[in-house]
Amino acid sequence: MWGFIVALISGALMSIQGVFNTEVTKQTSLWVSTGWVQLSAFAVCVLAWLFTGRESVSALWQVDNKYTLLGGVIGAFITITVIQSMGALGPAKAAMLIVISQLAVAYVIELAGLFGVDKEPFEWRKILGLLIAIFGIIIFKWQK
Repeated sequence: MWGFIVALISGALMSIQGVFNTEVTKQTSLWVSTGWVQLSAFAVCVLAWLFTGRESVSALWQVDNKYTLLGGVIGAFITITVIQSMGALGPAKAAMLIVISQLAVAYVIELAGLFGVDKEPFEWRKILGLLIAIFGIIIFKWQK
């Protein structure tokens, strides 16, 4: 149950953050806004690290798959693409498309066993679920 609650909170925070970042971008620029997001996130992480245990930062250099250290780089591009999609489509439409993309890519990662994830067998019901979600977007966007 905890996982569901945290996932719901995460989705809500992502939508709120996207709206905030889009507004900051309107008043500054894409790179200033994105830089601020990354810098302020770094500051929060440093403060949390100082107050919660101070694990060794050098452990990063011992991570087995070095490509997994690119999460921050990907995070910067996530921030940029969320800002641009919310600015162009509005928060609700952008969030729906973002979630559909996340679901589709996550399923491909599971099917192929990419990035150290356990390989899962193909299931038609999961494709059906994805198609239903896509159909939901079509209904949501439908104009009279």
